[in-house]
Amino acid sequence: MGDAPKDATPPSAIGDYILSESVGYLISRVRSTLWNMVTQHTTSELGITSTQASIMFMLAVGKCETASDIAREYGIDASAVTRLIDRLEKRGLLSRVRSEQDRRVVRLTLTEDGRAMAERVPAIFTRVLDKLLTGFLPEEVGFLKNMLRRVLANSCDPHAASLLAGSDKSGA
Repeated sequence: MGDAPKDATPPSAIGDYILSESVGYLISRVRSTLWNMVTQHTTSELGITSTQASIMFMLAVGKCETASDIAREYGIDASAVTRLIDRLEKRGLLSRVRSEQDRRVVRLTLTEDGRAMAERVPAIFTRVLDKLLTGFLPEEVGFLKNMLRRVLANSCDPHAASLLAGSDKSGA
């Protein structure tokens, strides 16, 4: 309990907060727009959601190998990942393979159909990003990537290490 009067205006009152000037809001809106556009393409071209397509791509490039890798990469809980994997497995796009070295570990592998579908995902990512980055100079795109990598570095996320070097090739 502070000594300020109950009707005192806090330093950042809601009326003073301008969403269009909020970096967090802008990043969130860009991510949402990007993901919605990717979903439109993956649904019409592949018959799956953007998340399903992205997961299959991550498996194809070796960024993720297990359900826990996917949960960590996407920041979603294990039960949601299990449902996603179940749907992809039911469609014959991936399979679960128990490790022979450690029977507790279940690796995810793409089927032939799943790999063929994953091969189509980068073209979708590229088309969407090309649309969203229309009018940007290559230098501006490079600058944007560098700034986003710096934001990730500031987050101290240990999983962002490959992105910081610019060597990761597995994202939209």
